[in-house]
Amino acid sequence: MEKVIIFSAPSGSGKTTIVHKLLEKYPQFEFSISATSRAPRGAERDGVDYYFLTEEEFLRRIEADAFVEWEAVYAGTHYGTLRSEVDRIWSKGNVIVFDVDVVGGINLKKIFGDKACSIFIMPPSVEELERRLFGRGTDSEEVIAKRVAKAGQEIERAPEFDHIVVNDILEQAVAATCEIIDNFIAE
Repeated sequence: MEKVIIFSAPSGSGKTTIVHKLLEKYPQFEFSISATSRAPRGAERDGVDYYFLTEEEFLRRIEADAFVEWEAVYAGTHYGTLRSEVDRIWSKGNVIVFDVDVVGGINLKKIFGDKACSIFIMPPSVEELERRLFGRGTDSEEVIAKRVAKAGQEIERAPEFDHIVVNDILEQAVAATCEIIDNFIAE
């Protein structure tokens, strides 16, 4: 089938929660584990949540053309999609689900074109986004301030996605996303 579904949103919008619910509902979907040079947060595990690489290893893999796409999201912090991850999932005949930042989502849509459905998860407001980030308890006030500042720029890019889903009430956002996905898979 070789299809991909791309989820992007400002940090704290709830995209990862939505992705987990969809992975439970659609057995043919498989999560693409991104690589990052940042340290694990909370209970994150290597090879499950991310492939945690040192900055040096990440840069070596960039030079070796091991990434479909990559970027420096914050100074000194890289994220990317490994080619081996795409090959691994498609070799099983599964649909790839990406949970990536906004620039990564736009780049993946350009790379995969009609094979991809890109969905932007919109927070109900920037204030709610900030409240959610503080509620996580995983980041410092300084990091949260950076994420909130970046959110405004990311929201401006939402029209570059195929679909926008507002995550105000989780169940409604999941239902809207399922409808989008069902239509895409049926194409």
